[in-house]
Amino acid sequence: MLQYLPNSLTFSRLVLAVPLGVLILREDYQWALAVGLLAGLSDALDGFFARKLQAFSRFGAALDPIADKVLVTVTFLCMAQVEIIPWYMAVVVIARDLIIIAGALCYHFLIGPFEFAATTLSKANMCVQIAFCVLVLTAQVTPLITEVSVTIGMAVVVFIAASSGFDYVASWTIKALKQRSEQGDASD
Repeated sequence: MLQYLPNSLTFSRLVLAVPLGVLILREDYQWALAVGLLAGLSDALDGFFARKLQAFSRFGAALDPIADKVLVTVTFLCMAQVEIIPWYMAVVVIARDLIIIAGALCYHFLIGPFEFAATTLSKANMCVQIAFCVLVLTAQVTPLITEVSVTIGMAVVVFIAASSGFDYVASWTIKALKQRSEQGDASD
């Protein structure tokens, strides 16, 4: 029964996106921050228990980044809707992911199947985005977080999103060109 715990925690994070979004839209930032922190805790615990229980699964490996992306996307969209971040922040975060998905689909249909693995830069991107969401929600609850801190956070989010998006595009373009070249050599 315990082998299902990591996937259950990941699924709970996916489900928590709904109340988190609603709380932000209602501008109930204290509860939004609490739900966001709970979601973050579930993210830490699902990995911990997967390793501790050796309960790794393909389903869990696929669901984990989806839960992260849904949570971050909902949070950015809702924060932009209530104008605690500018819309361009939500657009940057979502556009990066859409470009990566479009690239993966193009690769799959034009080149062939592939194994997708998150890069170190992509993992850093997710950590920065989550930290920024916590920073912005905390800034709504306490005056200790300055506007300058949020502005610096925005710059870091944009920079790392652009960097990690470019990293994916460049590495997958190189991989596609090599694959095409190998396919061309094989047909000669």
